[in-house]
Amino acid sequence: MNVAKKFNEIGITAFVLKYRLPSDLIMADKSMGPLQDALQAIYLVRKNAKAWGISPDKIGVMGFSAGGHLAASLSVHYNDMKVQNQEQISLRPDFSILIYPVISFGSVTHSGSVKNLLGDEPTESQKRYFSTQNYINAETPPAFLVHANDDATVQVKNSILYNEALTKFKVPAEMHIYQAGGHGFGLHNPTTKDDWFERLKNWMNANKWL
Repeated sequence: MNVAKKFNEIGITAFVLKYRLPSDLIMADKSMGPLQDALQAIYLVRKNAKAWGISPDKIGVMGFSAGGHLAASLSVHYNDMKVQNQEQISLRPDFSILIYPVISFGSVTHSGSVKNLLGDEPTESQKRYFSTQNYINAETPPAFLVHANDDATVQVKNSILYNEALTKFKVPAEMHIYQAGGHGFGLHNPTTKDDWFERLKNWMNANKWL
């Protein structure tokens, strides 16, 4: 909520998505539940953009940690029509903001994220699908990434892999890696006076999303 309020302060409408956490009890395929909710959110916002006074071509997605993985998954799998969309509204975010995100379900992943989403015995195809750097192409939304080198929960290599893949396909991207800060510092990294949200504002302004 604090992040949404920060966006409100600079004139940006922000929606907070309370998505379903993966659960075998309520989902036929728990790995797709969160992604379905993210796709549905983009659908609803873009469908109602005119009524809500929102620019339909300036709709981004943001996530922290495991939420960053969901935002990245949405950014690369937006064409997987897992929700009703008879109007064929584009579900592609115009940009993504990924803060210490889980990106890979390979050797540098956060094992808890893999288990929570895929269970105890994920298949190789599942792990590949949710290793989002594998699906980046020239149409992937531009991204802004923040991470800390000393993050012991989600290795900084996650953000580096995503940035490298974006760069390979010449997708605009900006990444800020802090010397320290650990994991979960939110809006304020206590180890530095630098304000990543100010850098984010500059990036969004440079790309004409403000």
